[in-house]
Amino acid sequence: MTFEFATANKIIFGPGTLSRAAPLVQHLGKALVVLGRTIERAAPLLEQLEMLNIECTKVHVAGEPTTARIDAAVNEARAGDIDVVVGFGGGSVIDASKAIAALLTNAGPVLDYLEVIGAGKKIICAPLPHIAIPTTAGTGAEVTKNAVLLSEEHKVKVSLRHDLLLPSVAIVDPELTLSLPPSVTANSGLDALTQLIEPFVSIRANPLTDGLCREGMVRARSLREAFENGDNRRAREDMALASLFGGLALANAGLGAVHGFAGPIGGLLSAPHGAVCARLLPFVMETNVRALQEREPASAILARYIETSRILTHDPNATIADGLQWVHSLCEDLAVKPLSAYGMSRDDIPLIVGQARNASSMKGNPIQLGDEELLNILKRAL
Repeated sequence: MTFEFATANKIIFGPGTLSRAAPLVQHLGKALVVLGRTIERAAPLLEQLEMLNIECTKVHVAGEPTTARIDAAVNEARAGDIDVVVGFGGGSVIDASKAIAALLTNAGPVLDYLEVIGAGKKIICAPLPHIAIPTTAGTGAEVTKNAVLLSEEHKVKVSLRHDLLLPSVAIVDPELTLSLPPSVTANSGLDALTQLIEPFVSIRANPLTDGLCREGMVRARSLREAFENGDNRRAREDMALASLFGGLALANAGLGAVHGFAGPIGGLLSAPHGAVCARLLPFVMETNVRALQEREPASAILARYIETSRILTHDPNATIADGLQWVHSLCEDLAVKPLSAYGMSRDDIPLIVGQARNASSMKGNPIQLGDEELLNILKRAL
């Protein structure tokens, strides 16, 4: 047995741990703070930085981080003589901050370093110190080694990827998620669930990520409660842990067909990443199980699907069918929309399938799916 495991240099978890951020920044110097659309949610962090007289420049990333926005932010930051990057927001903001921290020490535009559509150059120099503070419970981006970016020119989302992109410090404070609206809770939470299931059945799964996935799936059972009662602190803490564990797992065991599709779909549609994953998850699970039963009935991964079902349903006798029904019911209860609601049509399906075949996430799927199976998943998700 051989495997590797890499993660952020330090992880700080718990309610109220946002207070640890400013003292860490103070020791590093002038900060670039990468934020989402609005500044209000970041007010506690910015107030703490001001109280310690920390000089900082703010950059906003509205929506999906585009290659053009990253290059512009890097140019802004270079003019400001930045010492440390702080990412405060959802997965898109954290990904943007990882990319900016890396490009501030590595010359050239971001396209030089992107996989699939770019030149694929390697990150050579260590990025600037980077503190990642997620405000949603879904992507686990604070402990992953890639930054997912949108190329509007190519109409696809691809990754900037290297072990050096792992943040210096990840601060996960569940209290930051208490104000999330139900729709964001649902989409981000189902992304977290997907990022626990896919690494657990990945061909790259290992004993270390297995433990994270098992515990993470137990915690993810709190998603319905977090959706229905956003003030439930126990549920919010469970989902923050589920998200963190999913990030740790996917960074070291890979993902699968859900995320293989999510990149091309995200480049084509203005749809939240979590919403896309949520819609695809049950159909990909069903297709994988059927393909394994038909073509590899002795596969040990079928036992993993049984275990997944028993963890999610909290029933030691649950079958794979019970687990699939649990996921379908959860998606219905959380009002997951069909992909057609975001503008996808049947005419888009062949293009998406063609792009998904080359996606890095597809390499971890438990069984290679044929074109007809991929087409059918998207037709059902419409």
